[in-house]
Amino acid sequence: MPAAAQPSWWRLELEPPGELEESLLWRLESLGVHRLAVRFRPEAPEQRTLQAWLPEVDWPDPERLALAEALAQMAEPFGVALPPLRWELQPEEDWALSWKRHWQPDPVGLRLLILPAWLQVPAEHAERLALLIDPGSAFGTGSHPTTRLCLEALEKRSLTGSRVADLGCGSGILGIASLVLGAREVLASDTDSLAVRATAENAALNQAGAHLRVQLGSADVLQQLLAGAPADLLLCNILAPVLTALTPAFSELLTARGEGLLSGLLVDQAPALTAHLEAHGWRVTTEAEQGRWALLAIQRA
Repeated sequence: MPAAAQPSWWRLELEPPGELEESLLWRLESLGVHRLAVRFRPEAPEQRTLQAWLPEVDWPDPERLALAEALAQMAEPFGVALPPLRWELQPEEDWALSWKRHWQPDPVGLRLLILPAWLQVPAEHAERLALLIDPGSAFGTGSHPTTRLCLEALEKRSLTGSRVADLGCGSGILGIASLVLGAREVLASDTDSLAVRATAENAALNQAGAHLRVQLGSADVLQQLLAGAPADLLLCNILAPVLTALTPAFSELLTARGEGLLSGLLVDQAPALTAHLEAHGWRVTTEAEQGRWALLAIQRA
């Protein structure tokens, strides 16, 4: 009998606009594409390539065309065009290992290290605090500038014994970082079930499951988790229109002296969001910027 033909894989590549990266990762995951990576060089983090691997047998031409159309629709609300998709057919490999080779330890700020769960801490980063992440479990690996802005801001704060609320937790990396930096407890919520699952799984990887609780839902669910004891720190790394819609809930989530860190917004969206927050009784400062992205810190006026 002739030997069975070896299966092949499609490798999909595109350069995502910054405001679309997290949304594209989420959309691919929701469509059953789980082998994902975002590649960039540390010296040029703004030059990013999103990669995905898809079994050829499951993705004939009509399916790949439908996938391209679904991704293009994600760009429309942002008023940007999706860059061309590049498809390359490749022979079978050990794809678990091939995919994992694209993830490397990623130092953030002065003290943190985002570490794919299957790797060891490199000797040159032995003094850093490792955040173990399974990049394949959901979007939100820590590579996006908005996440890095939040992580760097967390480093600058005294979190010892604090209670942290994470609204729109994604992979859970911000909550996990808060615990590693000394927080007592993290309560988290997300409207995406994949993100809720990823947060729970990543918390377990970091042996933080006893101190991080996560549930499916938005601000109302997070308020229920807080059980009448508002947080000292609110983390909210979500797109600007969602931050605007959620603003009325912030006062129920934070103590009178609490602070919120809001990211996910573009620099040119910051003035309008700042005015909106101030109209709702918040004092706003621009904590940091990275490329086109900004992070705001809020406290009660």
